[in-house]
Amino acid sequence: MKKFLNSVDTVLTESLDGFVAAHADILVLGEDHKFIRRRALKPGKVALISGGGSGHEPLHGGFVGHGMLDAACPGQVFTSPTPDQMLAAVEAVDTGAGCLFIVKNYEGDVMNFDMAAEMADGVLKVVTNDDVAVENSSYTTGRRGVAGTLVVEKIVGAAAEQGMALPELKALGDRVNAATRSMGVALTSGTVPAAGKPTFEIGDGEMEFGIGIHGEPGRRRDSLKSANAIAEEVCAAIAGDLGNRAKGPALLLVNGFGGTPSMELYLMYNSARKIFERQGVTVARSLVGSYVTSLDMAGCSITLTMLDDEATALWDAPVHTAALRWGL
Repeated sequence: MKKFLNSVDTVLTESLDGFVAAHADILVLGEDHKFIRRRALKPGKVALISGGGSGHEPLHGGFVGHGMLDAACPGQVFTSPTPDQMLAAVEAVDTGAGCLFIVKNYEGDVMNFDMAAEMADGVLKVVTNDDVAVENSSYTTGRRGVAGTLVVEKIVGAAAEQGMALPELKALGDRVNAATRSMGVALTSGTVPAAGKPTFEIGDGEMEFGIGIHGEPGRRRDSLKSANAIAEEVCAAIAGDLGNRAKGPALLLVNGFGGTPSMELYLMYNSARKIFERQGVTVARSLVGSYVTSLDMAGCSITLTMLDDEATALWDAPVHTAALRWGL
């Protein structure tokens, strides 16, 4: 294993120190590294809080700022943050309008965010579960929350910035999640620093269809195929799950897992766009890049979110975070 490390015990705290220092104009680091929050809080605005295990950067800390999250709670690599982290974040960013937790559907995340919500006042929750690859996995009961979480955070974040109330924000988040489907493919494994070796073994000529963002097994192991063939299968799974809803305007997100060059991500976007548009989807908005990663895994996921006028306008609304910036 070759990584830029001082110690596996300090990799997270040192990374957080560097991240917040690099974006000190918009971010503040919470006490004991429990959370990252936006520097400029907006009184009377519902606060959005998310989080999860580290190793998926820029998710979630990279989406803290104007138009998205108010705080993010980082756990250790692939490990849920603890309830005291969420409670500290609530205390730091709740300006009186309540808080909305946005939680990926992993058992540890859901359990710990639920515990925090029970101990705090004025908290509601949206659970993302956009992954169509498998119904249950070693980390979840039900579908996993993956790259579609970014879409929920952006759209709901814009609505919160505009003053939408807490119950309406939860309803919006649930609607966006229900309109979103994702599936990923891995070409290599990621390597957890503390483990010092790949999470799973995969041959040079193999790929994993439906991989999870922690390296969980997907639908099957298969021989490496062309980009077009990979996109055909992934897009068919997404469109098949959406059914009749997979018509009309949509957001297409092609997300890298950390070890895939932009050239390959755009090639996959080109394939996926053509496939979806042949099926009656109009790709009205696009995003390509590594946003919900799995350390240094080579691979990508494809996400499709069906859009209405409200969701489109909220996607287009100004955002200023470390990882997403437009309109300001």
